[in-house]
Amino acid sequence: MTNQEKIALIEETLEIDGGTLTENTLLSEVAEYDSMAKLTLIVLCDDEFNKKLTGEQIRSFVTVKDILDFMG
Repeated sequence: MTNQEKIALIEETLEIDGGTLTENTLLSEVAEYDSMAKLTLIVLCDDEFNKKLTGEQIRSFVTVKDILDFMG
């Protein structure tokens, strides 16, 4: 899966328009990146990438690229 496809999944998870996010987007500037979105991201990483995402890891994410790097 390409990074663009992963970004599209993140946008879908956050329920925002496609093409809104880039690798350099700061998560603190994304209004939709709230606690519910973070829980949904945990499920996404588990279901789609078979990776267990912890709260500590989520808190360490600063940009979309941090999420992409975790996804692998």
